[in-house]
Amino acid sequence: MQSSLFKYIEFFILFIAVPVSFVLTYPFWLKMTVGAVGFLYIIYVLLQIEKMKFKIAQGLHWKAFWKQTLLKFLLISILTTIYVWLFDSENLYTIVLNKPLLWIVIVFVYSIFSVYPQELMYRTFYFQRYESLFPFKTLLIFVNAMVFCLAHLFFRNALVLVLTFLGGLLFGLTYCKTKSTLLVTIEHAIYGSWLFTVGMGSMLGFPS
Repeated sequence: MQSSLFKYIEFFILFIAVPVSFVLTYPFWLKMTVGAVGFLYIIYVLLQIEKMKFKIAQGLHWKAFWKQTLLKFLLISILTTIYVWLFDSENLYTIVLNKPLLWIVIVFVYSIFSVYPQELMYRTFYFQRYESLFPFKTLLIFVNAMVFCLAHLFFRNALVLVLTFLGGLLFGLTYCKTKSTLLVTIEHAIYGSWLFTVGMGSMLGFPS
């Protein structure tokens, strides 16, 4: 399971074949089964093959992380607010203003049950497992952004693909700098929750 050939095949199945298959028409329960089996396989490899331990790393640079994340968040919030105001003004901040309890519940559920599993797979597993296959770190991060974008292909929305590709670049850079699943999960949760808050949640499958 540690040979380069095996990893290439594994990468293709997990990060290309499975996400593309979700665009095809077949029973939802079967898609859920495929996704669950894939995720359990990833956890198995992380624990048993890569010998990783799920614990908060020591010596995290929290001050630098928050400074950089909040600066990026400020830019993202400005750009997305302008976008929704121009193209979908009736949904601008509508969920947090009209359904604050639903907003709190969705942000919590999304952060724990969606963002964290995504980061385990697309950052922790990906970088731990496949870094040796790429000659340059820039290529490693670029491909990570591409497959993260591909994972959202089932939304069938061009803007979602653009946003997830850009998000993949940001999250890949953060993970490369920090090697922390916790920090990149926090960053992902902040940006994703903001898209829901500003009024762009429907395109990402958030209830409204």
